[in-house]
Amino acid sequence: MRLRSIRARLTLWYTSLLTVTFLLLGGTAYGLLVYSLSHDMDAALSSVAEALAKQAPRGFATSSPPDIDEVFRRFFGFSPLDRYFEMFDPLGRRDPRWPRPHSGKMPLTPAALKNASEGLPTFESVEGLGQYPVRVLTMPVIEAGRVTGLIQVGMSQESLYETRRRFLLTMATVLPLGLLLAGGGGWVLARRALKPVDRMTEAAHRISAEHLAERLEATGSGDELDRLAKTLNEMLSRLDAAFRQIRQFSADASHELQTPLTILKGELEVALRSPRSPDEYQRILKSALEEIDRIAHLVEGLLLLARADAGVLRMDDRPVDLAHVVEEVYAQAKIHPRAQPIDLRLGPVERVSIQGDHERLRRLLLNLVDNGIKYTPPGGKVTLSLHRDGEWAALQVSDTGIGLTPEEQELIFQRFYRAAEARSRGDGGAGLGLCIARSIAEAHGGSIQITSAPGHGSTFTVLLPLHS
Repeated sequence: MRLRSIRARLTLWYTSLLTVTFLLLGGTAYGLLVYSLSHDMDAALSSVAEALAKQAPRGFATSSPPDIDEVFRRFFGFSPLDRYFEMFDPLGRRDPRWPRPHSGKMPLTPAALKNASEGLPTFESVEGLGQYPVRVLTMPVIEAGRVTGLIQVGMSQESLYETRRRFLLTMATVLPLGLLLAGGGGWVLARRALKPVDRMTEAAHRISAEHLAERLEATGSGDELDRLAKTLNEMLSRLDAAFRQIRQFSADASHELQTPLTILKGELEVALRSPRSPDEYQRILKSALEEIDRIAHLVEGLLLLARADAGVLRMDDRPVDLAHVVEEVYAQAKIHPRAQPIDLRLGPVERVSIQGDHERLRRLLLNLVDNGIKYTPPGGKVTLSLHRDGEWAALQVSDTGIGLTPEEQELIFQRFYRAAEARSRGDGGAGLGLCIARSIAEAHGGSIQITSAPGHGSTFTVLLPLHS
């Protein structure tokens, strides 16, 4: 069954890792214990054999079992009952003079005899002498550079096997108990460590599109969970801002569409109430057509912004003569009725070409010019110019209009935003022109900069890269 709880998985992984660690450490300790016990037994047997070999020049006939017991007691700390010793001549024949306090008879293997003839000791484990194997050392006795005899000492490995058994029994008892305690402790620690996640989950369940102002609780510890809460809170702040922008956008779009639709509906209802003359019908239809054009223009702008937001705004990539675009927009704006009381001028225009979309760039510049005309009082001045600025083409639209405060400059490119003075004057427009202009500039890899002051007009500078 798949574990769905992170707490359970963490506990399982922790316990599994701890089990493997215990087994590795236990196996290593067991190996070191066996090696140490075997090494100590071999060293003690070597010491016993060397001590007995020193008595060889005095003759073993004078030795007695108590002397041997004393030798074993000196190096083992006690005189084991299952101890073995034999004395051989260089040919491997037992010396009858050597006392044999133990009834066991240790074999002298050909390998041990051969090594002894070469002056080398031999350690062997012999079966069949008792319940446990016997560790046997065969050591040559060397006098004046030649082998004069062989000493063979042995000791039962019962203590070695018993120590190993007790160690394994202890490990078999301690390991499950240790794993049980460690697993329980791991479960408690995992539960405590993941408790903030439970609180985050509860808080996330309470958060919805209508309650995006709520935030996750941060502990202030600076750990991973605290950073996660901070990141989620930042994401919720962005979502909250996006939802507010969408709601504001929907309200503004509904308001902007409602006004021409209400006017259109009212004019048509008035036209249908009683018979009209052809001239009156023509006037009403002309007014209705103007409102339809206004709606179509608004919907077209919203569609362009939606495509720009989605990154699917289609742009032509052809050589565009910006000087021709400036002259074209100037000629079109010059004949506009609202431009009649305004001094619309054409400033210095350099011949600059870039890669882009001619129609989109024309709309960008036309929106800026229309914005300047709209917010410049009669008798004011609006100037168009074009020049190179390093690796950029700089389109400039300057006016002597109402100007903008620093706060308004931060908001002027938002959708449906209009300056407070412009709203109070009841100027037309939905507040999409500058937002569309910026989207077109950014789609060409450029940007729009603004310099303005209240009562001193504004200057919009569009920077477009000379090379795409």
